[in-house]
Amino acid sequence: MKTPEVMALLHTASDTDLVAACLGGNRSAFEQIVERYQRLLCSLAYSALGDVGASEDAAQETFVTAWLKLGELREPEKLRAWLCAILRFKLSHARRRDGREPARGAAPLDHALELPSDEPSADTAAADRDDQALVWRALRELPETYREPLVLFYREHGSIEHVAAELDLTEDAVKQRLARGRTMLKEHVLALVEGALARSTPGRVFTVGVLAALPALAPPAQAAAVGTAAAAATKGAGGLAKLALFATILASVSGFITTVLTLRMNLDQARTAREQRVVVVTTAVLFGTFIGFLLFVLGLRVAAAHWPDRLPAIALVHHAAVLLFAAGWSFLLVRALRVGRELRSAERRREPEKFSHPSDRAGSRLAEYRSDATLFGLPLVHLRFSTPDADKGPAVGWIAGGDRAIGLLFAFGGWAFGLVSVGGVTGGVLSLGAVSIGLVSLGAICFGGVAVGSVSAGWHASGSLSATGWETARSACLAFSQHIAAAPFALAPHANDAAAQRMMADPKAGRDWLIICTLIVVLSLVPTTLYARAVRRRVARPPG
Repeated sequence: MKTPEVMALLHTASDTDLVAACLGGNRSAFEQIVERYQRLLCSLAYSALGDVGASEDAAQETFVTAWLKLGELREPEKLRAWLCAILRFKLSHARRRDGREPARGAAPLDHALELPSDEPSADTAAADRDDQALVWRALRELPETYREPLVLFYREHGSIEHVAAELDLTEDAVKQRLARGRTMLKEHVLALVEGALARSTPGRVFTVGVLAALPALAPPAQAAAVGTAAAAATKGAGGLAKLALFATILASVSGFITTVLTLRMNLDQARTAREQRVVVVTTAVLFGTFIGFLLFVLGLRVAAAHWPDRLPAIALVHHAAVLLFAAGWSFLLVRALRVGRELRSAERRREPEKFSHPSDRAGSRLAEYRSDATLFGLPLVHLRFSTPDADKGPAVGWIAGGDRAIGLLFAFGGWAFGLVSVGGVTGGVLSLGAVSIGLVSLGAICFGGVAVGSVSAGWHASGSLSATGWETARSACLAFSQHIAAAPFALAPHANDAAAQRMMADPKAGRDWLIICTLIVVLSLVPTTLYARAVRRRVARPPG
């Protein structure tokens, strides 16, 4: 019985309460669900189909399917996302079935129930067909990322807050997408789009039509209690997320730490005042340019805050800057290492007395260790503890370390390549460096299948300053992706929407990142620190 008191109670009920009432056979509760989400579903369907009648048919079918399968909904608090998922599946199936572009025109309701409503008359609907066709011709040129918020915004009578809530976006993200969408629309069409969308908003007729289409049977009973376990798990994940964030930051700066240790070792190995000056200048240049670049990326974040509608242009500048700086800085480091070797040879000839220490003699085991044991012709361990002369090649072995190192299992150096590589410029399956490339890549600037750092790029990327990922990208500042991106300023088909929020909120993902980042930091920094101590113990002495 629909008493005013009961209807008022249902109107303010949560999604969880409405689902529970529906499972008990309460159609009035489902009526509230339809009224609550009909604008959202019709707007999303219209954004995909470009036809008011077809979009309302798709939304109606979605509600009927939801009524029949309501018992399968395990997390009633996620009712909105579940309804959207059903709708998107139906839209995708319809596109595959039709194999063509959606219809351009907008058909009026031909079989609406004869109820008092604010819906346009048949004559008005017929007169609006040309307008609707023009509207769709303008809207279909927009990417779905911008089209959905724009359609929903005008159907919600200009409420950014409602659009953000319906699409699971932040208000800033909605403003950004609306600004970009308006810019992409032709100015002379914009006024017509706004008015036509407002007139096509579904009303009471649609609600009654859905209820009339529901089967007589009540939805299947649901056996499980609602969402309490999930809520508890989410609440308990906060501390874990903070630990994972700390581990990610530590992994990001690990490349810097290894570079500091490398340069400190170079200073320990300096034998003349001239060598010392070169090491100091090289360190200042390398670190100064790196800090300058990171500040530049931070400046792009500030620019995105001031001009959110220019985020695509900011993304292009960002990508070009990252590639150019990574290549230029790597070249600078490699050249600095070569200059250091050439200077060592020149200084040995100019001041031979400075190189009288046993560790400075050619072939000294204090300066270089090569294991007698070999495998497939390579020493198991090859470590170089002092700056080599110009004619010396890199350290090569199964485990290798030095100013340059190639290690089949593990390599450490100014530049290093191996299965696991740690240093300034690194490459490998697991790579950690100031600039690193690898299947799993960590550091200040990193490229890889999975990339975690200050500035990261890869298939899956996570960066404290910026992340560029083909599949997913998450960052505290800027994120760019071909699919899913989560950041204060994100550019992707799914930017800061429900899919992005699920990626960010997954408690298992936080736990996995905590384990992975902690292991990588330990496995990289511990050997590096031990190597640095060995250098100081074997060859470090003040020049004199």
